[in-house]
Amino acid sequence: MATSSKFMCAAVLAATLTLSGCGFHLRGDGGHYTLPFPTMYVGLPESSPLAIDLKRNIRANGGTTVVGSARDADGVIEVLSNPEKTKTKTILALDNNGRVRQYLLSYSIVFRVLDKQGKELLGPTNIALSRPIDFSDSQLLAKEQEEALLYKDMQTDLVQQMMRRIAAIKTAGVSLPPPPADKQPSAQKPASVPPAVPAQ
Repeated sequence: MATSSKFMCAAVLAATLTLSGCGFHLRGDGGHYTLPFPTMYVGLPESSPLAIDLKRNIRANGGTTVVGSARDADGVIEVLSNPEKTKTKTILALDNNGRVRQYLLSYSIVFRVLDKQGKELLGPTNIALSRPIDFSDSQLLAKEQEEALLYKDMQTDLVQQMMRRIAAIKTAGVSLPPPPADKQPSAQKPASVPPAVPAQ
């Protein structure tokens, strides 16, 4: 049993070294986005890895609180196609003997953003990502590790693209939350009243 455990540890270490050696690295979360909503709701299951990552990014940018109900949110992210259910792995290339040499991993989402009244601020938006991965029968464990890392990389990329699109909503001046009552602009004189002319 101990021998088996040592073998597994050595295999995982070898897989890690293999991925590092081939130059594969996860992308960082990079980027800071100012979101136009004081509160947001993410329409994904609580346990969804994508939901966890997206909520973490929303909170990290400050100024926006993630709420647990769409009714309590100023902005609602409605997911029309969940990437956890639509991600695919298809054969990309075969070797001379007809064995798989390369796969293509795909990860995509379709979502839209609504305001508190249900008005569509961002129409259905599709973000589709893919990564090729070489396959080798002699490196099964390493390839499984690499596949998991590639899906994680795509998830990180997808979240950043979603954040950019949501942040861009405010630049179009669409349904931004009104300022607090005490910060509303004071009444101005009618524009038709000309400025006073100094006495001669």
